[in-house]
Amino acid sequence: MKNPKVSEAAMSLKDILTKLVDEKTPVLLHDGAQDWEASDLLSNLSEPILKTSAHMQAGLYIAEINDRGYLGRILYRVKEK
Repeated sequence: MKNPKVSEAAMSLKDILTKLVDEKTPVLLHDGAQDWEASDLLSNLSEPILKTSAHMQAGLYIAEINDRGYLGRILYRVKEK
């Protein structure tokens, strides 16, 4: 039986957002209320939130990684520009 834990090393939300900005990835991130540019989130989110362990499933979502190493809640849905 496959282990459902995230197999890759989790990155911080800040790392994921920085990578999207650096690679000029043409996406919007939807938080359930509005769409955001990755650069706007980097500028506006607090440092504790940016330190959240997270996983990005390209083209789908960015989800937090809980303390036990499992996918938690969806932070942002990824939308193509």
